[in-house]
Amino acid sequence: MLATLQPTGRWTKIILTALLASTLATAHAAWPESVDGAPLPSLAPMLKRAMPAVVNISTKTEIEVAQHPLMRDPFFRHFFELPNQPLKRKTSSLGSGVIINAAKGYLITNNHVIDKADEITVKLQDGRLLPAKLVGADPESDLAVIQVEANNLTELPFANSDQLNVGDFVVAIGNPFGLGQTVTSGIVSALGRSGLGIEGYEDFIQTDASINPGNSGGALVNLRGELIGVNTAILAPNGGNVGIGFAIPINMVAGIMDSLIKHGEIRRGLMGVMVQDITPDLAQAFGLQQTQGAVISHVQPDSPAAKAGLEQGDVVIAINGRAAKNGMDVRNVVGMSQIGDELEIELIRHGDTMTRTVTIAKPKKISEDGRKIHPKLAGTVLAPVAARDGSQGVVIEKLNTSALAAVAGLRPGDVIVAANRQRVNDLDDLAAAARSGKELLLNIQRGGNSFFLVLR
Repeated sequence: MLATLQPTGRWTKIILTALLASTLATAHAAWPESVDGAPLPSLAPMLKRAMPAVVNISTKTEIEVAQHPLMRDPFFRHFFELPNQPLKRKTSSLGSGVIINAAKGYLITNNHVIDKADEITVKLQDGRLLPAKLVGADPESDLAVIQVEANNLTELPFANSDQLNVGDFVVAIGNPFGLGQTVTSGIVSALGRSGLGIEGYEDFIQTDASINPGNSGGALVNLRGELIGVNTAILAPNGGNVGIGFAIPINMVAGIMDSLIKHGEIRRGLMGVMVQDITPDLAQAFGLQQTQGAVISHVQPDSPAAKAGLEQGDVVIAINGRAAKNGMDVRNVVGMSQIGDELEIELIRHGDTMTRTVTIAKPKKISEDGRKIHPKLAGTVLAPVAARDGSQGVVIEKLNTSALAAVAGLRPGDVIVAANRQRVNDLDDLAAAARSGKELLLNIQRGGNSFFLVLR
């Protein structure tokens, strides 16, 4: 009846307005406050318990502004009476974090939230502002642990993310766009997402709960208020949320978190194999009835895999009782393992199923990005001299000519034999010496000459 009215006159508009108001009033009056005597379902009780465990994180970082090489020339600066201090500017960022140990003040967040930060500040739900210190970080998994000193903290209990199913209801809690604590809800859209190029090791929970910039490091919880993941990224082709967000499963987080708290870093080990996904053609060639698993394409000589009896052509179908669907599953498990861990590898060889136990060993570094050792070495590629001619020290294999190290006077082929007055025999020695300060005092050997160089 209403659809046939033509609102062309004043009285018609009045009638339509009155009918619409009457309809809305009737509908509102019909909304029940309870069903069969029970109140309507609400997430509020769960969120009241969970939200105090999710915090807002802000950081401040002082970075050196890139300058023209002439500006670094002391004669040029003196001639034009320019100040001798390097130009610096401060940057800030916002993110989220989750309290995972109230007694000791430990929080988990994303590495990219606190990366290179000079100051980290945590804001609790009750308004308290607390300075935080970095306990440890792992860029490969994009996770970090920070610590605060405070009483009356609330922590989130952990769920078992291996028991998640597509379709399970989830809630994301975080600090999007710096607005303050915000809650969104959705479902688990997919599990085991990998190959996205977001992190080095990927096994994401995908969710349609709205996740936006600033949610990074926040909590993804189930309807019991248990932590099932750490929100870390979104797929945003147009720069906004499109309902595809990713969280790191808490079972992966837990192992990394324990190592960061204990060692301050992840001590990843070596298994010594290269693997690839099984295609239908490979499955036929190896006489397999399935296309799930990962075929070993290479076994490194004298590696833990070789010592355990793994061979080229073996098909890995499970590790530690968990199915390995593809090569990424194998790489994730190995990448999350620590030196000394034992992995029980279930494999198929010539149609027979067998098990081998591999003990993860410490990898031998062939080269290293200088930035990972110290920010002042950004733009360099370093390698132990012992890998070349049996002598001691760390050689500058490659050097970006615009890098601070190059401007300061380092050259490709230079050998670092000491750093901050500590002897350097290899990359581990250099990394240990570099932790002692923001500046680097290097003892360099170049040809037959030896000299000191300061990177500040």
